[in-house]
Amino acid sequence: MPEQNSSLASAGTYALGSWQVRRIGYGAMQLAGENVFGPPHDRDEALRVLRAAVAGGVNHIDTAQYYGPGVVNELIREALHPYPDDLAIVSKVAARRDENGAVLPYDEPHQLRAGIEENLATLGVDRLAAVNLRVMDGTTPPGKRFDAQLAELVRARDEGLIDGIGLSNISREHLLRAVEQTPVSCVQNLFNLTDQHSLDVLQECTSRGIAFVPFCPLGWPRDAQNRILSNPVLSAVAERLRATPAQVALAWLLDFAPNILLISGTRTRTHLAENLTVASVQLDETSRKELAREFPPPNSRA
Repeated sequence: MPEQNSSLASAGTYALGSWQVRRIGYGAMQLAGENVFGPPHDRDEALRVLRAAVAGGVNHIDTAQYYGPGVVNELIREALHPYPDDLAIVSKVAARRDENGAVLPYDEPHQLRAGIEENLATLGVDRLAAVNLRVMDGTTPPGKRFDAQLAELVRARDEGLIDGIGLSNISREHLLRAVEQTPVSCVQNLFNLTDQHSLDVLQECTSRGIAFVPFCPLGWPRDAQNRILSNPVLSAVAERLRATPAQVALAWLLDFAPNILLISGTRTRTHLAENLTVASVQLDETSRKELAREFPPPNSRA
């Protein structure tokens, strides 16, 4: 048996549909090249990172066929297949990349089905733990088009291609419309210290027992000026808690709501080890208050 990270285990688990996963998972997006396009800079290290994540106890990996495209799924397969029985691989559909790397809609019902089948083929599986429907414009109210997209994912679930249906980049209105039609396993929205605009979606998920998976939990990867990690208040809290700013930002998410599942990603085993020990960072009441003052939710800002 591989040696598992005790801190990761101490973070607990949460239901992702029919799967029970540890709250600290791994997001594989960054394993592709720049702008999530093309091959990795260091293929061998990418494979080592994936193997180290699972050896460390991660049993929830987030990916997508359009990462690369195809590159990340193929890395996951090479590194980890045959997969552990408890490994929940979650993907997403409704987008594709063109030859220049631009992200384009691929969200007609038949395209969603094709996207699911492409994920299954590149990952080498017959079934995925969940597939997220990525809504390209989360500000547009849901209507018949959204219903048709959901219906296609319901068909895929009923045919045994996926265990659960997830939603990504959505509004609370999307979520309320979706749960009228089908159980929802997870929601994946942008949410972090500096961007809490999905707070109402998170709260709705919490009340319904739906896993909430924040993407970009440390801000957009490789931003020239990361507003989270460069923040002096966060740095001061991290120094007092004997942690890194990234660890405190991730610990804040774990502390924020019990249904939050982390999928922070990295290209290196060094950062992976840092992420997997986040549960050992315990926020005290002073830290919570300082972070709340520095990073207030939208409805409390002047």
